[in-house]
Amino acid sequence: MSKTNTILYLDGVSRSFDGFKAINNLSLVLDRGEMRAIIGPNGAGKTTMMDIITGRTRPDEGEVFYDGEIDLTRHDEADIAMMGIGRKFQKPTVFESHTVEDNLLLSLKGPRSIFPALFHRRSTEEARRIDEILATVRLEARRDALAANLSHGQKQWLEIGMLLAQDPKLLLVDEPVAGMTDAETEETARLLREINKTHSVIVVEHDMHFVRELGVKVTCLHEGSVLSEGSLDFVSSDERVVEVYLGR
Repeated sequence: MSKTNTILYLDGVSRSFDGFKAINNLSLVLDRGEMRAIIGPNGAGKTTMMDIITGRTRPDEGEVFYDGEIDLTRHDEADIAMMGIGRKFQKPTVFESHTVEDNLLLSLKGPRSIFPALFHRRSTEEARRIDEILATVRLEARRDALAANLSHGQKQWLEIGMLLAQDPKLLLVDEPVAGMTDAETEETARLLREINKTHSVIVVEHDMHFVRELGVKVTCLHEGSVLSEGSLDFVSSDERVVEVYLGR
């Protein structure tokens, strides 16, 4: 399979920790502009896979390529973030004592420390970008609110906005709807589908209702490799998936 039109290409990737194979001969290909949902039981290797993609962990073997030709195994976490891979962890980490708008300003791509970022005059380009992100993440009305005063769901959206401010090509989003209300969950599916028009996205998720809302190809991991892949209907009717994951 050619790597050229892929944003992410993993082939034969393995990683052991103290003799335990967290990732076992994993192959996964994400096309440019694609959104993929990754499901699977705890311990299936989802977090380790994200750690390998973002340079937090190196694989013992296998190929990991980004954007056609960049070998991610040769780069560290900071490099990889600069190259356009953004990751949102499960627990939102926002600057609670700053406003929504300042949180976005602090995240805008470019070298900046906290003080100059808050005190320099923003360019029209920065202002336009912030308006655009606020609209995307449904927080226009809360731009002057302190991040501490947002609901749990809104904090998750703000963090997705902070990721967008770094201008990544590929977003890795870990369980974005954990702890959200049903209404917020549906809104998050819409929000991610919107982001997917201009970005490639990987969503790791346990909430099957939400995965259905996304309406994308699903990969089910088990014991560090791909157990099943296809539409949600295809994957959820796969007997092996039912046995190891959905049947519980």
